[in-house]
Amino acid sequence: MAGCGGLTLLLAALLGSAWARRSQDLHCGACRALVDELEWEIAQVDPKKTIQMGSFRINPDGSQSFVEAPYARSEAHLTEVLERVCEQMKEYGEQADPATHRKHYVRVASRRTSSAQPEPQPEGIRIDGDIRASLKFACESIVEEYEDELIEFFSRETDNVKDRLCSKRTDLCDHALRVPHDEL
Repeated sequence: MAGCGGLTLLLAALLGSAWARRSQDLHCGACRALVDELEWEIAQVDPKKTIQMGSFRINPDGSQSFVEAPYARSEAHLTEVLERVCEQMKEYGEQADPATHRKHYVRVASRRTSSAQPEPQPEGIRIDGDIRASLKFACESIVEEYEDELIEFFSRETDNVKDRLCSKRTDLCDHALRVPHDEL
């Protein structure tokens, strides 16, 4: 019977390790998808659109000091986008790397506003309600926990946001800096 307890312990350790890897893949994928969606939303705003920022105090001469800033990367716009961005996770599917069996998430629907034809489904990508719900939940958790960091990163243009935010700042993708995540 002693061997049975050891086998149970080994099985529990292996299952725990597999679950931890799945969770890490999910959170990394959600972070990378979140960055893609935020970058796309920012790019959709007219670069000429501005927002007034500054103090609402009245100066001694009776005037107020305002500064015009680009709306796309303003805290107001980013906060608005963060409130709804995780809904886009329904547009993603899960794909396993054949060599490593690590999961990553890819957008399976184009961002076209209208489509007369259904989207072709790519090979090797699982698309189901459980995957989408898990990805959305992970996205919402990231937004809740890292909202300040997201606004900080996206309020100014930054190179390599995925790696800098998802790997270096949050450690959500600490298993690899080169996780593939491209749109189809």
